[in-house]
Amino acid sequence: MTDTQKLPSRLHHNAYVTKDQEATRTFYEDLVGLPLIATWSEADELFGAKRVYCHTFFGLGDGGALAFFQFANTEDQELFDPDLTASPFRHIALKVTPELQQEIHDRLTAAGWKPDGTYVLEHGYCRSLYTEDPNGLLLEFTVDVPTVDSIAAERRADAHETLKRWLGGDHTSNNVYR
Repeated sequence: MTDTQKLPSRLHHNAYVTKDQEATRTFYEDLVGLPLIATWSEADELFGAKRVYCHTFFGLGDGGALAFFQFANTEDQELFDPDLTASPFRHIALKVTPELQQEIHDRLTAAGWKPDGTYVLEHGYCRSLYTEDPNGLLLEFTVDVPTVDSIAAERRADAHETLKRWLGGDHTSNNVYR
């Protein structure tokens, strides 16, 4: 059992680089529903040069945020902007209620947002709505199944044993919930 007092209490923020703060604001605030809670216009001596940038924060229900940087200088933008080549295995997942998942889906659909790139997967332990933001970042809006606590307890109990088994070459699935 983990002593939760020795763990971080929550995600403060997760930061990304954007090429277009307004497109990012429109997506997160108007389509997803995350409020813009702070915008910092900054100029700092960082990594050997003066960097001029805008840093926005979109609030999550637990007090955390998704944050985005955009640089005024083209060279800085190119230097710090990662290649977010789409991969379903590189994403951020946000826990939502079934009602909020449907509301987000409805707003994305009404806006015509990436109709070929927005989809739902039933994982067995959760149901996930996936879409991509204007920056190429894949987002997952996840609803846990009603039995998630018992499922989490099972996976916590065998986490080390399963990892050891998998690393040893036994790749038998332990997802019996689908």
